[in-house]
Amino acid sequence: MKVAKLRALVAQVTARGGIVLFFVIALEVMIMISPFAFFFYSVFNPVFQWLDQYAATRWLTAFFLPHMVLPPTLFLKVVRILGSALFILGMAAFVICALQVYLGKIFKLGVATKGLYRFVRHPQYLALGIWGVGMSILWPRFIVLASLSIMFILYSFLARDEEARMRLRYGDAYDEYARNTGRFFPRTVERGFAFIARVMPKPLARVLIPLQIICVVIGTGFVCRAVTLSSLPFEAKGNVTLLPILPEDRDLTANVLNGILLNAARGKAGYLEEGKDYLGYLMPADYIMQGMIAETGGETHLFEHHQTFALITDWVLHPFEHLRRSPSVHMAKMHGVDPAVARRHHCPLGINDENLDCKNCPYRRVILVEVARPYAPRVSGSKVLSLDSVRVPVEAIDINAQTDEIVQITQLGKATAWKDVPTPAI
Repeated sequence: MKVAKLRALVAQVTARGGIVLFFVIALEVMIMISPFAFFFYSVFNPVFQWLDQYAATRWLTAFFLPHMVLPPTLFLKVVRILGSALFILGMAAFVICALQVYLGKIFKLGVATKGLYRFVRHPQYLALGIWGVGMSILWPRFIVLASLSIMFILYSFLARDEEARMRLRYGDAYDEYARNTGRFFPRTVERGFAFIARVMPKPLARVLIPLQIICVVIGTGFVCRAVTLSSLPFEAKGNVTLLPILPEDRDLTANVLNGILLNAARGKAGYLEEGKDYLGYLMPADYIMQGMIAETGGETHLFEHHQTFALITDWVLHPFEHLRRSPSVHMAKMHGVDPAVARRHHCPLGINDENLDCKNCPYRRVILVEVARPYAPRVSGSKVLSLDSVRVPVEAIDINAQTDEIVQITQLGKATAWKDVPTPAI
């Protein structure tokens, strides 16, 4: 009896510990744009730094879907929208099911068999799983996928433990309910997933099913990363590869790249060196997420603007617009002024031309990052974002995309706005 109780206790502690771990990692983005960012990372970043030291674990800190770059294809746009939809759907379903269960306990209504409980025995876990999938799309770091797969496995253990206790408490009534419902999916759907359990001995199935879950979840991430890298509009020439952040800047990429190389040949492009390879991120000068690439100034420190809730809401409910909006938009809302005027008067390049149409601004910023890859003498195209490459910011080039005139060049430090925290590269 004591052994059974101990096993039940270990199962519950392990499962709930896995859930907590997942939410700490998955909610990283919410803390990352909050005033508590550095406090959080002072505790959590050593884990990232340790993982980032070794080739075998570095992939865990990488991203498998676009996060800074606006999705350039219809498929990636649909995936991004799906992330927001699953996040909201999972959260809402979890709250509804939780209320149903706890209100049932308060009013002693017995086993919950209505609502989603008519079809599955553990809709709360299903809702958390959907919520987690949505979160992994919204914050697509591989370590989130790894923790998500572990969470799925632990849920199955916790569900079995709960069902055993329900059978002891409700007996035949629960057995009848279990025969007509699936554990996590409707019974007809679940039968199709349970082929391993049917053909394999139980001890072997208990090992293979968790391995299958891990392989499917993490394997999906690698497939998504391959699709993402093949979809990004890289423009490469010489030792520089340019990647536009916004799809509408794709037509400017070749002109900007030629302008940078032409100025470099004239000795006006700063840090470019022969024998080294560079990745340049092409963006508007006030692009709100450039702090993830390099330390370019206080306006890109999202965590210092104390608008965490507004930014998170924007991030979930407006999948693409949150990347386009400049810091001046938030400032304009606070002060009740026209965003077009605010953007012109607060232009990071110091340009205050009344005739300038900010919606069609010709000025762009290119953040150049030096790329080094072990055992590869030269890298270009999608290889600059390979999992084994090391990227270090070197300079920001502000250029007129129409005239090739370089407005200013700013030398950058090796850190991003989040110091040495591994940040998204795509």
